[in-house]
Amino acid sequence: MKTREKSPDRPVALVTGATSGIGLAVARDLGARGHRVFVCARTESAVKQTVADLQGEGLSVEGAAADVRDRSAVRSLVASAVAAYGAPVSVLVNNAGRSGGGVTAEITDELWHDVIDTNLNSVFLLTREVLNSGGLSAQPWGRIVNIASTAGKQGVLLGAPYSASKHAVVGFTKALGKELAPSGTTVNAVCPGYVETPLAARVRSGYAQAWETTEEYVQEQLESKIPLGRYSTPEEVAALVGYLTTDLAASITAQALNVCGGMGNY
Repeated sequence: MKTREKSPDRPVALVTGATSGIGLAVARDLGARGHRVFVCARTESAVKQTVADLQGEGLSVEGAAADVRDRSAVRSLVASAVAAYGAPVSVLVNNAGRSGGGVTAEITDELWHDVIDTNLNSVFLLTREVLNSGGLSAQPWGRIVNIASTAGKQGVLLGAPYSASKHAVVGFTKALGKELAPSGTTVNAVCPGYVETPLAARVRSGYAQAWETTEEYVQEQLESKIPLGRYSTPEEVAALVGYLTTDLAASITAQALNVCGGMGNY
């Protein structure tokens, strides 16, 4: 098995969906660990503000706007990350995602396909591009971390598109982890439960509408499922992602690891 002896001291890390929530926490954590971070999201102004904020914290961060559902945009994104630091991408964090669901009989084609494109197909497109033009396949050391969900291990009420997409991300992770193991690149999925992010707020709003109740009631019901009695924080999720990029995590691959306050023990 290849080792990291000749790998860069400061790996280049590409993080998608990195301007808020878990993605922002991951970018900050990796930057603090000494990675050279390249962030992306769909909105250019949000990317510019995130880059400025993290650079203001003394971190090495650049970025570009990109729609990770689009193959040509993904190609340009990876090329920009390589050009920004003059080095291949050694760490890829596929974090970009969206919620989506409702009564299955009423789900539109547009919603279904956008959830799958955003949560699943983007993971494949980014991973393939980073392995090829991003230079990861030629490196003796690498890390790929896919942000899945506990919804990728069990069904979620009124969340068929989301749950289907995250189950697929877990399956992709396990297959690719075995494939790349001899190369020195590990591939893992981090599976958050309920995390306090803008996405979580949208999920609560959706349930409140479906159940014809308040968001406060929805939050109480969701928190009652969590043994710790609270949502996880983005920083707690990011800490696991960060650990998986270390040399001490070299024997962890093809795994789907929960950060969920004990809500799921599978």
